[in-house]
Amino acid sequence: MGAGGPRRGEGPPDGGWGWVVLGACFVVTGFAYGFPKAVSVFFRALMRDFGAGYSDTAWVSSIMLAMLYGTGPVSSILVTRFGCRPVMLAGGLLASAGMILASFATRLLELYLTAGVLTGLGLALNFQPSLIMLGLYFERRRPLANGLAAAGSPVFLSALSPLGQQLLERFGWRGGFLLLGGLLLHCCACGAVMRPPPGPGPTRPRRRLLDLAVCTDRAFAVYAVTKFLMALGLFVPAILLVNYAKDAGVPDTDAAFLLSIVGFVDIVARPACGALAGLARLRPHVPYLFSLALLANGLTDLSSARARSYGALVAFCIAFGLSYGMVGALQFEVLMAAVGAPRFPSALGLVLLLEAVAVLIGPPSAGRLVDALKNYEIIFYLAGSEVALAGVFMAVATNCCLRCAKAAPAGPGTEGGASDTEDAEAEGDSEPLPVVAEEPGNLEALEVLSAQGEPTEPETEARPRLAAESV
Repeated sequence: MGAGGPRRGEGPPDGGWGWVVLGACFVVTGFAYGFPKAVSVFFRALMRDFGAGYSDTAWVSSIMLAMLYGTGPVSSILVTRFGCRPVMLAGGLLASAGMILASFATRLLELYLTAGVLTGLGLALNFQPSLIMLGLYFERRRPLANGLAAAGSPVFLSALSPLGQQLLERFGWRGGFLLLGGLLLHCCACGAVMRPPPGPGPTRPRRRLLDLAVCTDRAFAVYAVTKFLMALGLFVPAILLVNYAKDAGVPDTDAAFLLSIVGFVDIVARPACGALAGLARLRPHVPYLFSLALLANGLTDLSSARARSYGALVAFCIAFGLSYGMVGALQFEVLMAAVGAPRFPSALGLVLLLEAVAVLIGPPSAGRLVDALKNYEIIFYLAGSEVALAGVFMAVATNCCLRCAKAAPAGPGTEGGASDTEDAEAEGDSEPLPVVAEEPGNLEALEVLSAQGEPTEPETEARPRLAAESV
């Protein structure tokens, strides 16, 4: 994929080939988030052919999602070692091979290993590198770029579910899996366009494959705790919405349409929120905008727990889709700004791993509570409380970190407000690193991580200082 990085002193191009990269990221994000949910249209056919129950069959999607989130550190290590383009090409082949092999499965265990493990790992190896590459091309317009890329999730979910139903009716689940495997080869095409921004020549530093020292950074710790609390409850209402509506007496067709309403609003909300976050006056306060979106989502769940009429449920879907889209558009922008360029791959991998744990705890626990209590209201109260708590924690902890950064005296070789992690890195790094432009969230040094060979000259690296944008 080339060893060169952007020219020193220049920021990301904020356009040009970056728009092609953005389009590829839109497709990859759509597959990563939409595909595990769209596969659920085949569950009844799988239950019939394998004589299994719904919970056993649903593990196909669960394993796929667990691999998508839980292999984040693995993806980080591979990107650091080989670069974004080779990892994405391999991921596309794995994702496609998983679904093709699944079409020949004769037992559920084989489906778990093929559609679950292989396809999930392939999607993970596409999703994370695409976000890293997007940051290489966009700085000033990065919030808008993140919002547009995140819109791939609701768009692909709205398209893949009806497509899967058509494939099931015409070709059966085996033919549908085979054709979907071919469709996933588009991930390889997306990986092929991920070329790095042009640079004058190769710079070859040595890097940690996975920088665990990022865990000691206050800004990262705040974000990680927020994401864990958020993931416990964010997805629960959407998963239970259709059954909740049916339990309230809503006809099946109208109940299924509620998710479509969430999707349509989400499609509009994500790019709109990305454009809003990119405004000069709001961009320094993106963490607070993110916390406001979480708080709005949690309060929507709490206020709609007793909604029983169809009109009230439609209003809930509109409010939920709006706040859910805002969260989706801002979540990775906040992380990019929090940890800066060199640590973003490691930080993203660790956050996805933490999110995998939360996803495996939250929705299954909610399902067990519904089975035990036969009551959906308590689930909405619980999920809303968790998401609202995440929003409050994000706002309060961000404010505290900013105050600590302003109060901390500037030490030798650091700028005012630098995090404690910088000193630890300065002592632990045996190899000097190249200079990174002092802009929060600038990912211009990312692509040099994939360069091969030994360093050409000793240089030093300055991390962006902890400011309002980097918390």
